[in-house]
Amino acid sequence: MNRVTANHDSRFELVGESPALQAVVRSARLVAATDATVLILGESGTGKELLARLVHQSSRRAQGPWITLNCAALPEELVESELFGYQRGAFTGAQADTPGRVQQAHGGTLFLDEVAELPPAAQAKLLRFLEYGECQALGAGLVERVDVRILAATHQDLRTRVADGTFREDLFYRLHVIPLELPPLRERDGDLPLLARRFCEELAGRHGVEPPALANGLLRRLADHGWPGNVRELRNLIERCVVLMHGRSIDAEDLPNDWLQAAAPRQGDAPWQLPAGGVSLEALEGQLIRQALEQAQGNRSRAARLLGLTRDTLLYRMKKHAIA
Repeated sequence: MNRVTANHDSRFELVGESPALQAVVRSARLVAATDATVLILGESGTGKELLARLVHQSSRRAQGPWITLNCAALPEELVESELFGYQRGAFTGAQADTPGRVQQAHGGTLFLDEVAELPPAAQAKLLRFLEYGECQALGAGLVERVDVRILAATHQDLRTRVADGTFREDLFYRLHVIPLELPPLRERDGDLPLLARRFCEELAGRHGVEPPALANGLLRRLADHGWPGNVRELRNLIERCVVLMHGRSIDAEDLPNDWLQAAAPRQGDAPWQLPAGGVSLEALEGQLIRQALEQAQGNRSRAARLLGLTRDTLLYRMKKHAIA
């Protein structure tokens, strides 16, 4: 098993052998050798912070601070002071000079999770910091220079946020220097059994119980699921199985009823029916690829997800159909 360690704690490992994941990991290791700004994209639960940790710990800054800020977890009025700090008396309750996350990360890396949620004032100050390495604490009269690498992540489409006016276009291009897009679990061929067994061992050890055995029927059922919550959803399900069924052999029918009901196809989700007169599969494939690209506004990674393909498979089929 290829295990990409981003921390000695097993919770901070990217585990998988799929080409889709390994391609991103290779790119992350390459960019880690530089100080380039990285924007990590991907659906919720795909492991964006783990990839950011990998970049940090593979870089020359590995011995420096690793500081994180979830931009969606703070009230709008606190984001700016959390990022850049404040001086005593800057506002009611500011009783002492307090460094922000930027100053705390001096010599290391600052990871901005859910960067799309930054309010406009903080976006403007972050842009200045990225361009000049300068920041100014609230209430401070002087600007200070700080040596920090910025890694940012979002599950949202920042181009759409730029178009609707909620995210600065200049900041988008400043963050989008090196984009790395993590594949969703459904596109990571063969990784699900590796992850399920890994989580089984790890979580059984954490809870002090004997790990259950995962039957092939269970793994096949898990492989049929679309995993909207990605690796996080899988981990939570496996933890539930470990706690409730430790030491047993678990098959598909042993999965929790509420999960089975939520994962069951909804009425109206029946497979597409072949017309009585048949179709040209080649022509249909080309049409579907064109429709997906149009719906995704030319974003090939998003188009691939719409079709349930990996990006590499989509590119291969585009070439086959001479689609530019």
